[in-house]
Amino acid sequence: MSNVLRIALVDPDDGTREALKAMLLGMDTVWLEADCSRYEFFPDVIEQTAPDVGVVSLDSDPERAIDLIGRLCSEAPDTAILAASQDTDGQLILKTMRAGAREFLTLPVSADDLSGALQRVSQQKFGSAEGGARNCEVIAVAGATGGVGTTSAAVNIGCVLAADSRNSVALLDLDLALGDADVFLDSIPDYTLADVVQNVSRLDIQLLKRSLTKHSSGLYLLPRPVELHDTGSITDESIRKVIGLLKASFTHLIIDLSKTYSAVDMAAIENATRVVLVTQLDLPCLRNVVRLMMSFEEIEGLQSKVEIVVNRAGLDSGQISLKKAKETLGREVFALLPNDYRTMVEVRNNGVPLIVQAPKAAITQAIKDLANKLEGESDEPTEVEDDASKAADSKWKKFWPGTKA
Repeated sequence: MSNVLRIALVDPDDGTREALKAMLLGMDTVWLEADCSRYEFFPDVIEQTAPDVGVVSLDSDPERAIDLIGRLCSEAPDTAILAASQDTDGQLILKTMRAGAREFLTLPVSADDLSGALQRVSQQKFGSAEGGARNCEVIAVAGATGGVGTTSAAVNIGCVLAADSRNSVALLDLDLALGDADVFLDSIPDYTLADVVQNVSRLDIQLLKRSLTKHSSGLYLLPRPVELHDTGSITDESIRKVIGLLKASFTHLIIDLSKTYSAVDMAAIENATRVVLVTQLDLPCLRNVVRLMMSFEEIEGLQSKVEIVVNRAGLDSGQISLKKAKETLGREVFALLPNDYRTMVEVRNNGVPLIVQAPKAAITQAIKDLANKLEGESDEPTEVEDDASKAADSKWKKFWPGTKA
């Protein structure tokens, strides 16, 4: 799980419950899993959703609420309980804390007080920032053109990351018309992205997870729609909501983009922490990389997230040299994936990831290295980016006809 806190709330008073909900929904670091208006139903809510935090408002019936807190602390020890009340009587606070509440919030609670309490819970649950609290790493895999190997890269990066028991990894197939991530994993999913989007207004984390298909590698898949006409219901806004839920549920989210760079693709790119741009060492691909990087300049902070990965390196027929490609692009290539056509055809046709089909192959080791590099350098700019940033703009424009440096 990422260190987004999942919260369930109980308050029989509609007014204070709605005020607390509005405040929680406005916070990026939490996900409101459920809200409840009856004390007697709340233990079932906690059992079904297993939230990180349960917020219990006391004022409708303090004695029943305190008994509820004691029961929850006994039956659901992994859920931190916060109490909230307009009454600041010392005896009430003492009873509440003795029942097991982690924090006592005075209503109406300020955003700073609520944020501070949740931050303390997060530190206790996930550890301090230095101790390894984790945000979800969102890796969007894009292509300079069709057929360069974006899906194979996305699927196999996901499987490598999922092989680490510390990670929980999901793969979202955004090639809405022709995506084939399910083929690479030999999966026949019960649900697709279209099903999830149709229910996005009432979707919660548990329902979303039940909509995913879990592969034997540990990777969870949310595939593209089966029917072409279902793609029309998928918008950039709905994708942002789905990504938000997936970020709250997983440590890593891999997004396999289409080659159209549509509004849906760009919404995913803007929500990504890293963008892997897969290319080959030929003129059409490199021209497209330049064109894309010029466009990415228009979105603040996007270009610095992009890492260029060369696939099928070593393919003899007509490839541009790596040195010439780097001079043209004005930046380093982040990683090289060697050409291994036979292995990749077997992987695709058998629906088995590289780490299972060919664990000792050079392409498998290159994918492992790429996955490790994406994790290890997620917050650090490369040296080449620093050196090349001054000249990046002119490099792009020199390579693209019809523009002036």
